[in-house]
Amino acid sequence: MTRHPSPDTPPMPPPAQPPASAATDPVGTSDPVGLALGRIPSGLYIVTWRDGCGDRTMLASWVMQAAFTPPMITLAIACSRDLLAAISSGSEFVVNILGEAQRPLAGRFSRPPAPGEDPFAGLPVERVAGLAALTDAAGWLHCRGVARAESGDHAVIIARILAAGPAAGGAPLVHVRRHGLRY
Repeated sequence: MTRHPSPDTPPMPPPAQPPASAATDPVGTSDPVGLALGRIPSGLYIVTWRDGCGDRTMLASWVMQAAFTPPMITLAIACSRDLLAAISSGSEFVVNILGEAQRPLAGRFSRPPAPGEDPFAGLPVERVAGLAALTDAAGWLHCRGVARAESGDHAVIIARILAAGPAAGGAPLVHVRRHGLRY
């Protein structure tokens, strides 16, 4: 679902041009926009789904509540990620909310597992509609995508929560990036 401005909406200003220093600072580490965006705190989440290859995972940070009734969340996903294609084809997924105690899992799930590798080897997992929910997570949300909006190099998915579990509880893991224009 892509939104278009109404005829009464004033036009958006053109995008900001990169600073002149971009040639000497190719990743934009001194860009004030990137520095400010990097200060927006987020959680860390392990999203799980299944396809013909079995369990799939992705580390995510751009998740937030979107509605009370019915309960919904938004999830921003890079357009190149397999999860986006799976959701677009109707696959359900689980958002595992990492707690402070699961900080080491962020590194483990920051890259896709090797073919044939069990991404959950050694981790306590329960199955929710066949999908992996981490037993030790601060909580989990079983979801189905209901709408999609294109947003630059990411798509924003609006997802309805089908089921949830508090799992182990505990404080959620809060993450702040050094720079907001890259992971």
